[in-house]
Amino acid sequence: MVKLTMIARVTDGLPLAEGLDDGRDVKDAEMYKQQVKALFKNLASGHNDASRMSIETGPYIFHYIIEGRICYLTMCDRSYPKKLAFQYLEDLKNEFERVNGPQIETAARPYAFIKFDTFIQKTKKLYQDTRTQRNIAKLNDELYEVHQIMTRNVQEVLGVGEKLDQVSQMSSRLTSESRVYADKARDLNRQALIRKWAPVAIVLGVVFLLFWIKTKLW
Repeated sequence: MVKLTMIARVTDGLPLAEGLDDGRDVKDAEMYKQQVKALFKNLASGHNDASRMSIETGPYIFHYIIEGRICYLTMCDRSYPKKLAFQYLEDLKNEFERVNGPQIETAARPYAFIKFDTFIQKTKKLYQDTRTQRNIAKLNDELYEVHQIMTRNVQEVLGVGEKLDQVSQMSSRLTSESRVYADKARDLNRQALIRKWAPVAIVLGVVFLLFWIKTKLW
């Protein structure tokens, strides 16, 4: 069954639309949504250049197509036919381009086309039952083949991005720690100076006090 559907712009990873009730029946749904966002981020960074791909993640598979710099992605059970998943995405792509057209490139806020959820829900219902005559016909359609579409593992696909994030986090942590070290070093130097000159300051204070008393007595 289709579990999750998301649409994003490849150039910057901006999410444009999503199935609003997606993930309600999926354990750890937020984790999978985070994986999708990481995938969109990788695509925006140019880490993956395949226009069609299947990505295994736990008991599910992400399927996506990229057309016109827009990524259409769905997450399905592993048992769900690959051919139906990609035909589902093709239907979404055709309608999304037809309805939104030139507005896609100028969208500036996340989920600018959230109203497209209506079409997502309607289309998803058509593809849920693989035994309907309609879907059986699509499975038997020899004009639409998916054998050449690569299947990879989510760790393999997101590995490059995760390593870059780790390097970035390590760099930020080292910068922060170096600042803390510099502050501590300044404090230690200040304390050392105080300890070094404190006796001198005390002696000078006593001398000044005695001089002041002496002048008062005279």
